[in-house]
Amino acid sequence: MRMRHKPWALPEMLQDPKFYLEPYDKQNKWQLEFGNDAPIDLEIGCGKGDFIRELAHRHPERNYIAMDLKNEVLVYALRKINEEGLTNIRVLSVKAEELDRVFGEGEIDQIYINFANPWPKAGHHKRRLTHPRFLALYRLFTKDQSRLEFKTDDEELYVTSLEYFPEAGYEMVYHSDNLPADHPDNIQTEYESKFRSFGMPIYRIDAVKQPITEERLGELLEWKLKSQQKTGRAVWTTYRKNRKPNPET
Repeated sequence: MRMRHKPWALPEMLQDPKFYLEPYDKQNKWQLEFGNDAPIDLEIGCGKGDFIRELAHRHPERNYIAMDLKNEVLVYALRKINEEGLTNIRVLSVKAEELDRVFGEGEIDQIYINFANPWPKAGHHKRRLTHPRFLALYRLFTKDQSRLEFKTDDEELYVTSLEYFPEAGYEMVYHSDNLPADHPDNIQTEYESKFRSFGMPIYRIDAVKQPITEERLGELLEWKLKSQQKTGRAVWTTYRKNRKPNPET
């Protein structure tokens, strides 16, 4: 379901110093933004922030960044963060394919991806946040041996992701096609609780970044290079194989 546009959301968030809109100037400066040298973890596609707020409560010794592209949900995440007095979370509005412009090498310790768009059409699979192209992108700003935790309700995305992670040089250390609700470190979001109430299984993969060759990394990031050569920005809409010209241009 498409979310209704809220024109007041962005102006409201811009008044809050914990919110950042495309903060490319903060690359390699995030510990300064937090004012400490604690590890920084990132949730990509945080929605209304239920998951990352609970993480921040459980681990006040760590820093967290909640990222999403939709200001219509981020505004509610930011409100709840303030209501709960959480000082170890920052909120970003930025495209996932540009995260390497926001974070420097080794700046992020751990990544979480929860119930992301499965992009079911074959032609859209490269937009998946667990596609090897994205997994390669995350390598540019995560620490060695960094961990990525992924949950979904979509069986096909889960099964395909079991292939994606090794292809991009990640070792899967845990995976389940029916995650127990009482798994020791599981945090149930609103979406997860709803899916479970319908009897739907929850799928999870935990993977650890392993070394790969520069040649292999370059192959996985070829889309990014070609996109930047065309427009100066790495966006999916500017890199399509055999793209047909626009007759109006």
